[in-house]
Amino acid sequence: MVAERNLPLKIVENDRAKRLTLRIEAGGRGLRVTVPPGLRKGEVDQFLDRHQGWLETKLAKLPNLPRVRPGVKIPIRGEAHLIVHEDGRGTVATEIITGEPVLRVYGRAEHLPRRVADFLKREARNDIERLVAKHTASVGRAARSIRYKDTSSRWGSCSSEGNLSFSWRIMMAPPVVIDYLVAHEVAHLKEMNHGPKFWALCARLCPRTEEARAWLKRNGGALQAIDFSNNSDA
Repeated sequence: MVAERNLPLKIVENDRAKRLTLRIEAGGRGLRVTVPPGLRKGEVDQFLDRHQGWLETKLAKLPNLPRVRPGVKIPIRGEAHLIVHEDGRGTVATEIITGEPVLRVYGRAEHLPRRVADFLKREARNDIERLVAKHTASVGRAARSIRYKDTSSRWGSCSSEGNLSFSWRIMMAPPVVIDYLVAHEVAHLKEMNHGPKFWALCARLCPRTEEARAWLKRNGGALQAIDFSNNSDA
């Protein structure tokens, strides 16, 4: 328990590590300690005790882990939607009720978080594949594959083989941020670095690159913190 949060602790042994390092996973969803080989667990406990104050300060600045459940709001393409649950059979869909955006979710209550996540994954495929097609046409390079994951530290990646990966959570960000993320990874198909040529290409593909980067830096942690696990017993 740290700063009134129950956080999973992952201890990773690294042959190249010379000292212990501590990292808070994106969104404050857990702690990761990297240790040199052969370190005793007692030393890890002492290390965490010494850094208790630092952890409490950092975690206090993060949003509480919001859980996906009826009555809360989650952003979809940057716009807050109220989650409304309905028993019975039906799909997950957005609608407007008395001027307010709503995400209506049918089915058993315990399946609601998974159904919302599945909805965001489908929306991600629709938007991202369209944007990948647009930006790859501009750079004259084809993507080998497009994959969707729930990553805790990266919003996207591009392998040397041309495989693109994206976090489906990006669908909670505004459209310009989604566009930037896709432009960023597509630009890596041509420039596998973060040098001046890469950023120039990225800005050409997405003219609002700097605005989108700043938004993601300010708000990305909050999106990573949203809890899509089954919380029917909470």
